[in-house]
Amino acid sequence: MGVTYELLLRTFPALARWPSWVVIAIVTGLPALACFTFMALGPLVYVYGERKISAFMQDRLGPMRVGPVGLLQTVADTVKLLFKEAIFPRGVDRRLFVLAPLLVNVGAFMPFVVIPWGARLQPADLNVGVFYVVAIASLSTVGLIMAGWASNNKYALFGAMRSAAQIVSYEIPAVIVLLVPVMIVGSLSLHDITEAQRGGLQSWFLFRYFPIMPVAFLVFFVAGLAETNRAPFDIPEAESELVAGFHTEYSGFFFAMFFMAEYTEMFVFSSVATVLFLGGYQAPLPALQQLGPLPMGWFWLWAKAWLLIFVMMWLRWTLPRSRVDQLMHIAWKVLLPIALALVVVVGGLILLPATAGGFPWDRWVGWPLTIGLVGFLLFVMLRAFRWNRRRAQELAA
Repeated sequence: MGVTYELLLRTFPALARWPSWVVIAIVTGLPALACFTFMALGPLVYVYGERKISAFMQDRLGPMRVGPVGLLQTVADTVKLLFKEAIFPRGVDRRLFVLAPLLVNVGAFMPFVVIPWGARLQPADLNVGVFYVVAIASLSTVGLIMAGWASNNKYALFGAMRSAAQIVSYEIPAVIVLLVPVMIVGSLSLHDITEAQRGGLQSWFLFRYFPIMPVAFLVFFVAGLAETNRAPFDIPEAESELVAGFHTEYSGFFFAMFFMAEYTEMFVFSSVATVLFLGGYQAPLPALQQLGPLPMGWFWLWAKAWLLIFVMMWLRWTLPRSRVDQLMHIAWKVLLPIALALVVVVGGLILLPATAGGFPWDRWVGWPLTIGLVGFLLFVMLRAFRWNRRRAQELAA
């Protein structure tokens, strides 16, 4: 466990006089309580952030009435959904109808168990952590199919079938590309993979082994967009075609559970991508790893994950929805061959003694192109911000 029995006794010596079962309950209960609280309150922040981001991109203000700058609008909407009546249409299978959102949330929340928030801050350090995340996340697919089948609605069933086809298709390149950092580190533990990237920004896998790791990250990110049903891959929830997709018949608390699971899956995916490619809880500079006696690993993991979530929201409000045939073409004819090629190339390079210390072109090619790409993205964001501010001034005048 991340917070061990011995570490807790060293930190609080008075606990040595307590019964051992009480201390063990604290050791296991505190991480679980912290994860549950973070998971339950996180979607409130994500929904508010997406509302404001979409408003910025569409030259609007977003929620402004409830609370200062609209901060309490999402809270008010959540309270409304929690107390709204749950309607069961005629012909639904009630047991499966109620069980489906619960199963979707289990698949969204359980990966938090193995995400390392710090060198000693991890609920459980499994030596098969990557395999655990992939296996548990697949439960959400079962829940989505169950929701569509139990709803007794053709649009919900169409959405569930689309979701199953999409997630199964994109899980294959995502799982294959996960082997790239696993092969380099030689471990399935997320903690070991994070520790292998210690040493600052230049040690993160995204900025090493160019161009293999940047391409692997891009493949994993695109597959993650499809697995979380985010635009341009939101085919299962296509409002213009399927009303609302697999959750068409859901309302009240059960609809809120689907909503919460979607945003939680976004954070889980972003956290896993951060651990595998962006150093996890490692700071960009080793000097920033601690703020005095306070370790800051949790902050860096949260900040990187939120950066990826921002990109996912950015893409949603920028790109149009793709067609089903385009969706499958990207998965089977683009991402899958690239993922297989990456695994073969990395496996071959690992076997070569000359590349044991890293790829020779990494220092001379990787860093200039990476810095150029980051600079280009910052330039585009700055120009967009200036245009938006000038447009707001023109409208105010």
